[in-house]
Amino acid sequence: MIASERLVFVGGLHRSGTTPLTRTLAMHPQISGLTGTGVTEDEGQHLQDVYPSANTFGGPGRFALDARAHLTEDSPLVSTQSAARLVAAWTPYWQLDRTFLMEKSPPNLVMTRFLQALYPDAAFVIVLRHPIVVALSTVKWRAWLSRRPQNRVSLEDLVRHWFAAHDTFLADVSALRRVHVLRYEDLVADPVTQLAPIGDLLGVSSSIPTAAIGAAHTQPYLVQWDRLSRSPVGRRARRRIIDQYGAVVRRFGYDPEDLTRLEPFSLPAG
Repeated sequence: MIASERLVFVGGLHRSGTTPLTRTLAMHPQISGLTGTGVTEDEGQHLQDVYPSANTFGGPGRFALDARAHLTEDSPLVSTQSAARLVAAWTPYWQLDRTFLMEKSPPNLVMTRFLQALYPDAAFVIVLRHPIVVALSTVKWRAWLSRRPQNRVSLEDLVRHWFAAHDTFLADVSALRRVHVLRYEDLVADPVTQLAPIGDLLGVSSSIPTAAIGAAHTQPYLVQWDRLSRSPVGRRARRRIIDQYGAVVRRFGYDPEDLTRLEPFSLPAG
């Protein structure tokens, strides 16, 4: 059995930057991510049969609204057998000669306590991105994934999902022993500063390379957000989002109207 202190779980909603973050961490010679899996974004959730994947609960932009997606130490799935089965499913895709073994899946955001119950000394790295940017990118992504009417969600639905997911995480974070939270916008602006605490959390022997971190591709979403103001329906939708979620958006250091503006961020109390 792999020692739990070797395990690193990366979480964050779809379109939040988990993939570039994971690829960056995996560039360090002591850290291995899952590779060559043949599944979407090399996400461990699609390789195992211990817990339901996000798709079971509606997929991107929906899964965190289903209470069954929130797993904790009280889940009947917590057992030594489950821990062994998960590691066995992921082991073929790790470089086992590396010190730290990393798994990335969006549902990890709402499963931290469950994963910690299985692996008490595991580390968690959670990445946030502006809720409106995540919503704007996900609404287009879902349309590309499927044209079936039952898979369509509104922009407001996706913003609501962002807060449902992060409310769940905030309620759980105080129970976590080893966790670091960062914003994607901060990561792309200053990767050296943002990656250093992750290196400290894990205890790696050298700095994490930053070459894989590129600029944030937010311009299309800025245009979309601005374009909503050009029609009565769009203006009403935008105003509802700002009125309902604006104050909470600001708690994370984001601005609900200017998507490029960032304020200093500290983890809000759950």
